[in-house]
Amino acid sequence: MEISAFPFPEDYFNAYFFQDFDPVAFSNDRKRPRCDYSLYDDVECDSSSLQELLRQFLDFDCPQEEARNVVSAPEFEILADVECDRSNQEIMDESEQYLADSGNSSNAKRARSEYGSVATTSDESTSAGSGGAQRRLWVKNRSKAWWEQVNSPDFPEEEFKKAFRMSRATFDMICEELESVVTKKDTMLRLAIPVRQRVAVCIWRLATGEALREVSKRFGLGISTCHKLVLEVCTAIRSVLMPKFLQWPDDNKMTEIKTEFEFFSGIPNVGGSMYTTHIPIIAPKISVAAYFNKRHTERNQKTSYSITLQGVVDQKGIFTDICVGWPGSMTDEEVLKKSALFQRAIKGALKDVWVVGNSGHPLMDWILVPYTHPNLTWTQHAFNEKVEEVQKVAKEAFARLKGRWSCLQKRTEMKLQDLPVVLGACCVLHNICEMMNEGLSPELRIELFDDEMVAENGVLSANAMHARDQIAHKLLHHNLAGTGFMY
Repeated sequence: MEISAFPFPEDYFNAYFFQDFDPVAFSNDRKRPRCDYSLYDDVECDSSSLQELLRQFLDFDCPQEEARNVVSAPEFEILADVECDRSNQEIMDESEQYLADSGNSSNAKRARSEYGSVATTSDESTSAGSGGAQRRLWVKNRSKAWWEQVNSPDFPEEEFKKAFRMSRATFDMICEELESVVTKKDTMLRLAIPVRQRVAVCIWRLATGEALREVSKRFGLGISTCHKLVLEVCTAIRSVLMPKFLQWPDDNKMTEIKTEFEFFSGIPNVGGSMYTTHIPIIAPKISVAAYFNKRHTERNQKTSYSITLQGVVDQKGIFTDICVGWPGSMTDEEVLKKSALFQRAIKGALKDVWVVGNSGHPLMDWILVPYTHPNLTWTQHAFNEKVEEVQKVAKEAFARLKGRWSCLQKRTEMKLQDLPVVLGACCVLHNICEMMNEGLSPELRIELFDDEMVAENGVLSANAMHARDQIAHKLLHHNLAGTGFMY
């Protein structure tokens, strides 16, 4: 593309143009003289002469028939408004025609729909508020076709379970439990979001781990609205459902748990299996070093940050106690000492109960862990084998937890202070699915990769060490363990 030269005037014109130019007048040495308006004081402004001059100008510039069409000021203002409205409509028609001619029919339809919605809103606001100030309500049109299809009774049960990790009956039960807390009232501006849709937004977000933008597209809601709904429903789950579905067992339930664990492991008085996993997070803005996960960074060759989730499960893999939110740089022993379970045990609430841990936990009066020193005897090997069977229950429960709620497998954009509420809700929903016998699809199963480290203080109780030796001796001499080493 060439840029044409500026059409300078001819030489003779330049001569006339610059002949009166005074360089001294335009220099910075002295100021330009001000205009003396006193010279015009003697000129009289006769309104009649001005009107006569204007009349002559109109007669000379336009024909007689056009001069008659000159209107007064009020009439001119009315015609200007009409012409302005007409011009706006013509602009819209021309823009639609241009988009249609250029082949972009979707943009033309969008422009037509947006203009129609604005006009309708303007007319409604004008008629409604003719006595006061006019207001317009701008609401972006979003499609709710996917949610309406899923919420339909004709939607296949398998597809519903694939989307929400639970059957429709379990989903309905959760909605009924949370209805009194989650329900909102309609306002003058818009209708409240139904309870089922609120719960569905939260569960689908936890199940798929998709970004909030994708959640917004699926349910026809704003991104900020979806984020708010997830936190509100998770908070309601923690306050309403956690006391019902995630509690330390009472005496009768504890007796049943001990019987079940002893039946397949041979270890008496086992009240739960404990495990600690890490949940990946985005690097926080404060205390970055505290959340740095050195073990995962070394194994994955990628900088990793995490928070911990410690949980105790029964023989069915149902959580009975959780401790959420401590930084990922802490060891399993340090997390244990920060938990409420540890405080209850110090007060004597876990008397005559073993909680089976791994090599990262210390041996205490209520925690039973495997032997970790080298050169183990056959009896000690046999005991470790049985402890591993009990630990497998907790590992499989955590694997189902992360497999069912995919948001726990990837770094989430949630704030650090909101994560404990979300993780607690995931554990409660896991318990509900386990109690309702909601199976997990094979493609959703994952394998845990939590690196275990041997506790610095492996033995904190001499009585517990003596009790562990007796249990190991009983297991071997009563043919309850050790058969795996004979082949």
